Amino acid sequence: MSDHYDLLVIGAGPAGEKGAAQAAYFGKRVAIIERAPKPGGAAINSGTVPSKTLRETALYFSGLRQRGLYGIDVSVKHDLTIGDFMYRERAVVESQWALIEENITRHGITTIQGQARFVDAHTVEVTRFKEPARRITAEIILLATGSHPLRPASIPFDDRVVVDSDGLLGLPAIPRRLVVVGGGVIGCEYAAMFAALGVKVTIVNARAQLLQQFDVDLSGALRDALTRRLGITVLAERELREITVADGVAAVTLTDDATVYADAVLYSIGRVGSTVDLGLETAGVAVNARGFVEVDAQFRTRVPHIIAAGDVVGYPALASTAMEQARVAVCHAFGFKYKEQVSSVLPYGVWTIPELAMVGATEEQLRAQQIDYEIGRSSYRLNPRGQIVGDTEGIVKLLFRRDDQRLLGAAVLGENACELIHLPSAVIALGGTLDYFIQSVFNYPTLSDAFKYAAYDGLQRLARRIRASGGLPQKS
Repeated sequence: MSDHYDLLVIGAGPAGEKGAAQAAYFGKRVAIIERAPKPGGAAINSGTVPSKTLRETALYFSGLRQRGLYGIDVSVKHDLTIGDFMYRERAVVESQWALIEENITRHGITTIQGQARFVDAHTVEVTRFKEPARRITAEIILLATGSHPLRPASIPFDDRVVVDSDGLLGLPAIPRRLVVVGGGVIGCEYAAMFAALGVKVTIVNARAQLLQQFDVDLSGALRDALTRRLGITVLAERELREITVADGVAAVTLTDDATVYADAVLYSIGRVGSTVDLGLETAGVAVNARGFVEVDAQFRTRVPHIIAAGDVVGYPALASTAMEQARVAVCHAFGFKYKEQVSSVLPYGVWTIPELAMVGATEEQLRAQQIDYEIGRSSYRLNPRGQIVGDTEGIVKLLFRRDDQRLLGAAVLGENACELIHLPSAVIALGGTLDYFIQSVFNYPTLSDAFKYAAYDGLQRLARRIRASGGLPQKS
């Protein structure tokens, strides 16, 4: 059988796997090239799944969930090792490897391990240690090589004391003190996990707000929870000057001359596209200054038969969107009348302790667009399920248009926030209004019922505003 395929995929992460399966589903001959020994990309091997599994492990070892529920004090074992911490993570990752390989096999997709490099726009050469180079051609080529942490030359990475998010899980022991440089999603998630295990954690963030892209109110409530419940120190509006390491201890000096000492430093500011050594210039594919592949609305590069999806194209860099981008890209490339675009309604989840999730617009965005909106709020404290699970600090927030009550955005802070957010996500996608929550019947007792009371609160606020103003403003 020749080394020519209808679709050649470079990278076996979420985008690569799902894009390959989409083409194979429609009968195309497909091959995936992956340089790592196992599939899954960063989502399975170093990022999404490992970090979320480690969060559950941290909650288990720390007893944080039991404290609120049973009123007991559970402390982390003094002899806990990094191996204890990662046991469950390894088991989950191995199960995901098996599931991905099963999916690839079921779709009749050929897998090729090795480093890919373009020879020309239709030909890729694959090299592997102690094996002759192999050339493969394809009608369509999907770039799905993902991204990796930014490692500035000024940061003394040694993968023992100063690490990035890929190296953090390789530490030989859980540090007593951890400094996290960067208050984004990855930084906040790992800060919460390690703090739950009793590590003294300090977050250094150049901006005033953690998780800059999120609702400012709930981001602030999360910061309060991180500091008050987990003991994390947040140094906001403080910038890094330098990191030095001596005798296994890092000194993190800030621009105001303050110095924080730690046994480990996680540098978590930005990611870059994994496009080096692919020979993209040979194929005529353009990348930006951070190595992300430039694509159009159909995920085509400057070379129409070369498409790209997932983290390698940059924002929003979510495993969930990566899968859909790849499916859409493949459908456009082959002319399948199946998936024509990625949904514009994208839920975001942060697995901190507590969880934070949002969908749709924020207040800041609505004000910038000069949209008249109202807010509806509800608290887990008023929800029986919140009382049962021991989370009385959770918050549900809805944003809706004043004139027709159409839902514009939602945010949730608390237990199961990353699951709950899909309910308002569906309402927004379908153009629904607060009436959905008002008229729906939710199981009792459930956290989902908090959306109904947030909707009631929103309508009450709107009624008070109407009474105070003498009526809704007339449309021009």
